[in-house]
Amino acid sequence: MTTERPYHHGDLRQAVLSAAVDAITESGPAGVSLRDLARRAGVSHAAPAHHFGDKAGLLTAVAAEGYALLADALHEAQERTGSYREVGVAYVRFAVEHRAHFAVMFQPGLYHASDPAVAAARGRADQALTGGVGAIVGEDAGPDRHLASIGAWSLVHGFATLWLNGSLGSLDERFGDDSEAAARAVVASLFPT
Repeated sequence: MTTERPYHHGDLRQAVLSAAVDAITESGPAGVSLRDLARRAGVSHAAPAHHFGDKAGLLTAVAAEGYALLADALHEAQERTGSYREVGVAYVRFAVEHRAHFAVMFQPGLYHASDPAVAAARGRADQALTGGVGAIVGEDAGPDRHLASIGAWSLVHGFATLWLNGSLGSLDERFGDDSEAAARAVVASLFPT
């Protein structure tokens, strides 16, 4: 006798993605299994495989969703504030609020990095992150603009990673749990204007 539940779910894809985000938040991407996600989503064990194929397919969907959410957050910060510094703070906020997505997005060995949905969403996020670099280095900076965009991304990505890993002890004392204030202070120390 089987204890599997039949497929009777309104939006199976999103239910499994949500279950995956919860599982990744709890134990990281390595701990995800399609069978466990089916249990969490309340569907048959075959249902996730039907939608995603395998674990890499599921993590591809998580990465695509993460890049799309990141692009939206960065665009919104740029439109709302016009400040490249605030775009960087939005990047850190995204990492803190979407830990599971962040944990998957920057490990392309876990998913199909060439997937069109991932490539499109990553392109939007890249454009949003690098779009404001001209304000820092000037629109005519040529190759320096590309280097500056890599430097800016490295700064906020490194900060977000260190924050999430609890590696910034001295900042914890100064800023407590306020990752945004800490990120703002660090970015301002390098880019005072």
